[in-house]
Amino acid sequence: MATDHIRYDVLARDALRGVLRKVLTDAAAHGLPGEHHFFITFLSKAEGVKISPRLLAQYPEEMTIILQHQFWDLTVLEDRFEVGLSFGGIPERLIVPFSAIKSFLDPSVKFGLQFETSDVAEVAGENLPATPAPSAAAVPAPATEAAETAEEPTPPNQGGAEVVRLDRFRKK
Repeated sequence: MATDHIRYDVLARDALRGVLRKVLTDAAAHGLPGEHHFFITFLSKAEGVKISPRLLAQYPEEMTIILQHQFWDLTVLEDRFEVGLSFGGIPERLIVPFSAIKSFLDPSVKFGLQFETSDVAEVAGENLPATPAPSAAAVPAPATEAAETAEEPTPPNQGGAEVVRLDRFRKK
């Protein structure tokens, strides 16, 4: 097989992260339209993630937050987003680089993006072998309504969703 000097997998991954950036930028500027709300799962210990020691102890590997009704000061930068959320009635400020995100879901329209775990770790600075491009998936809405706060988020029900891998269309 020929060597991919262009790195289409990296280009595709960055383009999909650009979708996240655009959606969050619009939400920061105009709020969430209609019934849209977001489940965002990220690696808690990835480079650049800033969460309180209390949250890190509670979510040592990964954390899912819900942006729906009760969040504030959403700020989107080129490489990360920052947001205020309440956990157990305690306000917290989270800083999450786009490179730390494992998945993004908007259950109101059954849209989701999923990044390979090794792909996220590679971007976060770990030395891992090259992995396939990220996957885009139409994911069914969670079985229960999203919580008003990020207190105990219910993970999305991903049963029955078809994940389409971009490398499936590559010539081998």
